Amino acid sequence: MDFRTIRCVLHLLTISSLLCSLSRAESSGSVFFVDDQCRRYIRSPSQDDVAQSHSISLLEVGAAVSVLLGVVPPATLSAAGSAKLNEVLVPDPFNRPRAVFMMEVPGAEGLLGDMFSGALRNKIVGPEKAQIQLPGEEVSVIYLDEGLADPTAKEIGDFASWLGGSYAIDSSAVMNGELTLPLPSGASVNFHMSKKADREFIKSLLALFHNSRSAIEMHEALSKNNHRPAELMMGCFAGIKALKEQYGSEGIVQQGLELLIASLSKTLDSLQAAYKGQIVGVILFNEAATSVSKRMLDVMLTSRSSARWLAEIESSHIPSNATLAEVALVRKTLAWITGIILLISTILGVYFLLNMPLTRDTLLYSNVKLD
Repeated sequence: MDFRTIRCVLHLLTISSLLCSLSRAESSGSVFFVDDQCRRYIRSPSQDDVAQSHSISLLEVGAAVSVLLGVVPPATLSAAGSAKLNEVLVPDPFNRPRAVFMMEVPGAEGLLGDMFSGALRNKIVGPEKAQIQLPGEEVSVIYLDEGLADPTAKEIGDFASWLGGSYAIDSSAVMNGELTLPLPSGASVNFHMSKKADREFIKSLLALFHNSRSAIEMHEALSKNNHRPAELMMGCFAGIKALKEQYGSEGIVQQGLELLIASLSKTLDSLQAAYKGQIVGVILFNEAATSVSKRMLDVMLTSRSSARWLAEIESSHIPSNATLAEVALVRKTLAWITGIILLISTILGVYFLLNMPLTRDTLLYSNVKLD
């Protein structure tokens, strides 16, 4: 093997490593924009949209969420990104829902079929992370993935009844029962709470069920205020990832995804009824099984510094005696200089007024009536 062949092989290895690193840095997923049928904030998907999935970046998804909340999108959004928002959002800047339900589902992209058939679907491309900056005074954030520490048998039973299923309690322990839930396809699936993967999946669904109800209660309380903030409900559903790690990608994992879609649909229906249609669902599915600490979209709440807050910060610094003496000297010097200037200007004004020649212009200036 000569030197030229070795160099070509090295070049191929370098290019392949770069392509692999770029593929790892790129995101592979889908986003669904779910809207109410009566009040439209998202453009209705056309036949071309159903046939082919358009692409969108996470930065553009975050900008769409900001606009739906009534917040100005980031200044880093390009002209192409603005055009992409026009393809997603209804062009009515004075009609925004100011409420968004955003849920990330890692590890489920390869399992998706015809989910959310009436929603607008876009393929996620570009970097695998983005940040949404929102004003903390104007947006209320509710996290939907804050799980219950130890769910009771009643809470599990209420959740099963909500989905039309049942929960058989084990006499030995509450978390050892069997949960039977129906699927949209007509079949049913059983989850054994004694198994770790099944338990993690059900606990994630319970967190979604419980926190969405808490969000509705908070919305009813906020609606009584004159200045109602925008509301963002967000979470990361890790139940599919737990099932996929335990059982692979077929069987109960696909059934779990169907059950999750049914739960999300019922949750969105409840939110649409509570918010009177003024809410949009943004569901993100990602192939990579990311952790909750590594969300695809991170929300950063910013605060604006008021003049009173700045004055309190300045007054909190206790000056030294030398600083006080310097400030007093400067103030006294400015006062003396100002007084001297006023005295000189007064003397000059009186002098020129007394020695003013009697001409027509000066008499008019002195308000003397001329015959």
